[in-house]
Amino acid sequence: MSYVLSCCSTADLSEEHFRRRDIHYICFHFEMNGKQYPDDLGKSISFDDFYKAMASGAETKTSQVNADEFIDYFTPFLEEGKDILHLTLSSGISGVYNSAMIAKETLEEQYPDRKIYIVDSLAASSGFGLLVDAAADRRDEGMSIEEVRDWVEENKLKLHHWFFSTDLTFYVKGGRVSKTAGFIGTMLNICPLLNVNDTGHLIPREKVRTKRKVIARIEEMMRKHARDGLNYNGKCYISNSACLEDAKAVAELVEHDFPNLDGKVLINSIGTTIGCHTGPGTVALFFWGDTREA
Repeated sequence: MSYVLSCCSTADLSEEHFRRRDIHYICFHFEMNGKQYPDDLGKSISFDDFYKAMASGAETKTSQVNADEFIDYFTPFLEEGKDILHLTLSSGISGVYNSAMIAKETLEEQYPDRKIYIVDSLAASSGFGLLVDAAADRRDEGMSIEEVRDWVEENKLKLHHWFFSTDLTFYVKGGRVSKTAGFIGTMLNICPLLNVNDTGHLIPREKVRTKRKVIARIEEMMRKHARDGLNYNGKCYISNSACLEDAKAVAELVEHDFPNLDGKVLINSIGTTIGCHTGPGTVALFFWGDTREA
């Protein structure tokens, strides 16, 4: 193709998936106990080791890709004569969209014959990945770079993100849940159910008691919102942070109740950037449905 399809590592797909779909990515960064790492899909530190360290009290923080890094990343594609369509992590979660736009404006002056399009995905984790994967489908069908860009802009709010967590520790630590609410929630075995809204922000929706009930409830959200209801025939992705059995339990429900899925439910790991904020114990479900609301 005459253009490159690109995204951030926070799309939380595997290296093999990116390679097979010919999707390029740029890595975020994180710090653990003072040491810097790239968010490189578990290569520098395995997901198991990362979440074990967090559970043991390791201090973590994240940093987004800056404009200079985007310039270095985009330049080789432009020098090859390729145009670029890059999707960023949601602006409701990160400022990386602004960094990419600064790089775009700088490079357009140096490469006036090339096209650089930056799209705010309003998505995160493997929901972001599902959006990029769908863009790759349209590219492979022969759509132009502008057609794929327009399709993403028109459809990105039809991509649903539903999350639950069985461990409130890192939601309290990150300020998303108060210490009092976190203590009470833990005592009462409450698992918050959240989703991403129409502005790309993560919003608490319900407080569900017990893991068993929240697993059932997240699947009910797919029943309620999925395109064509139980006749949904699109792809479904799940990501998880060191709670694979919970992710498998959600996938089993989905595969049982949605017999027309496009393939099996794909389970990925929540990457280190988003994982720094969720900690272990989070499961996220992604599918195509009605338009997301506030």
